[in-house]
Amino acid sequence: MWKRIKFWTISSILIALGVTALYYRHQATRGVGETRRILDGPAVVQQIQQLKQLVTIEYVLEKAIGLEEEKIPFGSEKVSLLVQATVLGGIDFSELEPRDVTIGPDKSLTIQLPRSRILHVYVNDKETQVWDRSKTWWTPWVPLDPALEQKARLAALEAMQAAALEKGILSNAQENAEATLRQSLGLLGFDPVRFRRGAGSTASKTTDKAH
Repeated sequence: MWKRIKFWTISSILIALGVTALYYRHQATRGVGETRRILDGPAVVQQIQQLKQLVTIEYVLEKAIGLEEEKIPFGSEKVSLLVQATVLGGIDFSELEPRDVTIGPDKSLTIQLPRSRILHVYVNDKETQVWDRSKTWWTPWVPLDPALEQKARLAALEAMQAAALEKGILSNAQENAEATLRQSLGLLGFDPVRFRRGAGSTASKTTDKAH
């Protein structure tokens, strides 16, 4: 079971902050009898970088995770969890450089965005529960491993990230980021706003958190 939520509200607020700063800088350079200043690539990059890590999509996933640990000299212990986790995808704008932005004389704007990535993965503790916890009945002297549940949670994080990647979280995150930037930068008069995508696979990373 899984569901997907687009972070349009959050992304719009963050974009608006950057665009507002850029807009007032632009307006300050205008005046009667003065030559209008043309915004350059570094100025655009500086404002976009203020957004830092922009989350553009969220996946909430649920999965049953089972983990079995062999005991020494014999026997085993098992734990089964029903885990709910959140996977956040987006863009890390700190990787954007001035060379990635090109402004045409006709106010066109071309940006090579950093590739989308998984920014955070965390388990939703309130929605996660232990389904079963047991050990072989004929080894009653073997104590339960207090860390086994945590190991199962870590295994769940890896499984959730893999599931989100399979369902296309990176492509969705990239498309949402482009759509949000295109709309916001269009308010400054940049038209058209185009995006280039670099070659190679999209990088991703996992941050283990519990909420």
